[in-house]
Amino acid sequence: MGIEFVKLQGNGNDFILIDEMNGEVIPEEMKPKFAMLFCDRRFGIGGDGVLFISKSETADIRMRLLQPDESEAEMCGNGIRCLVRYASDREYVGEECTVETMAGIMPVKLGYTDEGDFFATITMPIPAFARSEIPATGESDADYSEEIATYQVYAVNTGVPHAVVFVSEIGAIDPGQIGPVIRNHQTFPKGANVNFVEKVADSTLRIRTFERGVESETMSCGTGATASAAVARKLGYVGNDVLVETKGGPLRISFGETVTMTGPAESVFIGMIQL
Repeated sequence: MGIEFVKLQGNGNDFILIDEMNGEVIPEEMKPKFAMLFCDRRFGIGGDGVLFISKSETADIRMRLLQPDESEAEMCGNGIRCLVRYASDREYVGEECTVETMAGIMPVKLGYTDEGDFFATITMPIPAFARSEIPATGESDADYSEEIATYQVYAVNTGVPHAVVFVSEIGAIDPGQIGPVIRNHQTFPKGANVNFVEKVADSTLRIRTFERGVESETMSCGTGATASAAVARKLGYVGNDVLVETKGGPLRISFGETVTMTGPAESVFIGMIQL
């Protein structure tokens, strides 16, 4: 007996996907431990999280993301693109679909470039800057701006809590050292992902992200790219169309009546976990 899985990645943010469209495969009480065991890159399959795809009563499909620390994330931009790539390959969805997440229902459009590369555009949650919505503590509900470990830190919720720090040289930053200090700061009751951001052109940002739940730097973070662009736009650093360069590749963030994120997703391999 075995459990089939698919490994996918979006800009190097990689996931193990378990298909539960026809019923539960991993018992609910075992999902957190399953993610912890199989996300391990030496003793497991390796991944930044485990995606579970299932049917939804309110959307076309439902996504859950269990993380290596056994927590469940509200949503994940790169994860949604990977989930939709899988759903498209299995013909569960068409060129437009909706994805149910803990952060709400996310509309997605998908397609292929002239070169044959898959891409998906997600309508992201409207960035929430009020402290109560991040969530972050404070004497008022004004926008978050705090000095932590000599860094000026801003924060926003783009589906999950994000801290944003602007730096002059991103290559000089060690996210693994500084990230945990900000991620676990007392003003973030649920913790926060931490993005270090360098403006490299009028409409281009370069970021590195320390992810809550993974507890390390990841190759890319879709909600982090959106958060970084949202804070930069609010501060007047960029306009409505922003190219965000992550370690794993670029993401396009656009602000208008809605906020969208566009990027790739690839299926890497299919495997079987032997029980």
